[in-house]
Amino acid sequence: MPRLFTAIEIPEEVGSGLTLLRGGISGARWINPEFYHVTLRFVGDVDDALARDIAQMLGQVRRKAFDVVLDGLDQFGGHKPRAVFASVKANTALLELQAEHERIMQRLGLSPERTYKPHVTLARLRDASTRQVADYLALRGLYRSTPFHVPRFVLYSSRDSVGGGPYIVEAEYPLT
Repeated sequence: MPRLFTAIEIPEEVGSGLTLLRGGISGARWINPEFYHVTLRFVGDVDDALARDIAQMLGQVRRKAFDVVLDGLDQFGGHKPRAVFASVKANTALLELQAEHERIMQRLGLSPERTYKPHVTLARLRDASTRQVADYLALRGLYRSTPFHVPRFVLYSSRDSVGGGPYIVEAEYPLT
């Protein structure tokens, strides 16, 4: 039973820049650069028949390629930080692509996802102090990537784990 999600990949040069942001938070589990991505839609564990239907429906998506910029760092978890991430600058093309993925998944019977916040997870945190995370964000929070082109999206599979990979590209879908 595969665990699936759709995403856009982060180019190697942008990933290299993100690796320079590593360090400064005790106990952080930093994501390997080859696993950096912007999730479009988490699908979850599905049977093989539904996985095939998802792959087929995603093949019908017709969208134009677009550019993305990572703009700023933040954290999820509030007073109990659980992840540090790079934010994606507001982007209509990205939001429209994600909304189409959401509609496809709901048509196939999956429950709606929570509010979408495009980001690249940099580290997962366990028992990190709010002070350390605040200091980290104060020092590095103004990060901004160069714009990068998004020529495709992918369907990833992952093993059931605590996150961060390994991810396997099951299918790729070009954007025109």
